[in-house]
Amino acid sequence: MTTPQLMSIGLLIGMMGLFLWGRFRYDVTAIIALLAGLSLGLVKPKAAFTGFSDDIVIIVGSALVISSAMQRSGLIESALGILARRVTRVRSQLVVLTTAVGVSSGLVKNVGALAMLMPAAVQTAKKSDTSPSVFLMPMSFASLLGGLMTLVGTSPNIIVSRVREQMTGEPFGMFDYLPTGLGLLVVGLIFLRFGYRLLPRERRAAPTMGESLNITDYVTEATIEDGSPAVGETVESFIDRHDHEVTIANVVRDDVRTSITAEFLLAAGDTLILGGDPDTLERVIAGDHLALAGQHRDLPEGSEDDEVGVIEAVITTGSVLVRQSAGRLRLQQRYGVNLIAVSRAGKRLTKQLSETVLRAGDVIVLQGPLTLLPERMRDLGTLPLAERALRLGSSKRRFLPLIILAVAMTVTATGYVPVAVAFFAAAGLMMATGALPLRDAYDGVEWPILIMLGALIPVSETLRTTGASDVLATSLAHLAASLPPWGAVALILVAAMAVTPFLNNAATVLVMAPIAAVFAHDLGYRPEAFLIATAIGAGCDFLTPIGHQCNTLVFGPGGYRFSDYARLGAPLSVLVVLVGTPLVMWTWPLH
Repeated sequence: MTTPQLMSIGLLIGMMGLFLWGRFRYDVTAIIALLAGLSLGLVKPKAAFTGFSDDIVIIVGSALVISSAMQRSGLIESALGILARRVTRVRSQLVVLTTAVGVSSGLVKNVGALAMLMPAAVQTAKKSDTSPSVFLMPMSFASLLGGLMTLVGTSPNIIVSRVREQMTGEPFGMFDYLPTGLGLLVVGLIFLRFGYRLLPRERRAAPTMGESLNITDYVTEATIEDGSPAVGETVESFIDRHDHEVTIANVVRDDVRTSITAEFLLAAGDTLILGGDPDTLERVIAGDHLALAGQHRDLPEGSEDDEVGVIEAVITTGSVLVRQSAGRLRLQQRYGVNLIAVSRAGKRLTKQLSETVLRAGDVIVLQGPLTLLPERMRDLGTLPLAERALRLGSSKRRFLPLIILAVAMTVTATGYVPVAVAFFAAAGLMMATGALPLRDAYDGVEWPILIMLGALIPVSETLRTTGASDVLATSLAHLAASLPPWGAVALILVAAMAVTPFLNNAATVLVMAPIAAVFAHDLGYRPEAFLIATAIGAGCDFLTPIGHQCNTLVFGPGGYRFSDYARLGAPLSVLVVLVGTPLVMWTWPLH
């Protein structure tokens, strides 16, 4: 073995050691590896930053933007909520949640699909009086399995597609992963249906500041528009349809407050005084095509191009709002902000917002240009609450992200447009059409992941340019020479699965995919089965909370400990190897 090859392998081992040590975040570790490669002469200066122009970086970044838009639309969460209301047993709820996140992970990046459905899981756990830990880790594992079904479900699939294109001139298509991914998802869902009992049920996350505040009784007003399902519905039916999670305190018809009963018929143009928590109010307003109070009011002059958002604040004793109503104070005309919700501890408010006399201690939701809101809050004498997810009044064009995503997936699946172009265009359209505000788009991109990818691509290339990947593959080939064909495929799958808890899954496949390809060539096999096995192994980290973002995402909210992952993940890993190996060989013949 030559000196450059030894240095390349040493660089890889050192990088893995840094990942395992955890002293630096994974993107910083990748940067250190790139700098080390440059210092050793393994990476040429001209090639140092080629990784940032790679299609993989564009695809992953665009997929994260698309996931953010789908999450913000609330479509998947709403659809799941309708189904979950009809399912009351914990085991059945688990099946619904894991199936939903698994299927969704094939449409958007798995971490995005999991993020979309986590709020629904937490709400379901509260209604069932059970710990969210029962749902969250199984959902994370289901999202990993679901991401194996399509090209864009997870980063490893994108990377092995590029390796195949380099070797054969033809990348993997959007749904080439479906036979193996769907089979593993089905088997995994069956296992999780029974295996969730391996998890300790007493695990609970520490309460967040938002939960400690426990502000759930907001009152807002919304007008019924033509075509709303609420038209012609009684008040009782409306409340029943929304599972009594929302209340109607009053109805204003033709600018007159009416006395309502359970049998009062709602009509288009009625203004409803609604009560409930912000998430419920948002779902009701968006799902029933109601017009939120103030959302159509004109913006202050000069701020027409600013992004409009909402902020949650408490009224202080010295605020100009005390003993004033929004209408009397002319908030929109004088301050350029709209009052869209009010919460008062221990009291149910029944008046329209413009008529409600505010008090010190009231919690309000203000809507306006994000550039103006901080200044206006100071002028009004209000204090922002601890940051919480507050989507009230933020959901617009709910179906547009789904339409854009469907078009992007169609043109990619049919081969008319390359994946990078289709998803970059889709992400751009999400922002250009207003389906996703620019601030949310940039917040939704996991920049450390993109930095890591851009830095590791030239580092991983050193294995190929120095010939180290050929040496490692030959060594593996000698090891597998006495194995049957299925043993060779299983060896690659297990090797990738063993490395991915210590490396990020994308980093694992960047290192392992070239080795697997040469390994297949040395054994005289076609490379597809070994590349798919690499993607499966790299995408299935069920043993630690650090190997994949999905596992990290549920670690805190589920109140898990490090060892909890292996309790459920170890048997699932064995199952993936046992089922995945024959599935791969059946779908992708070796000759």
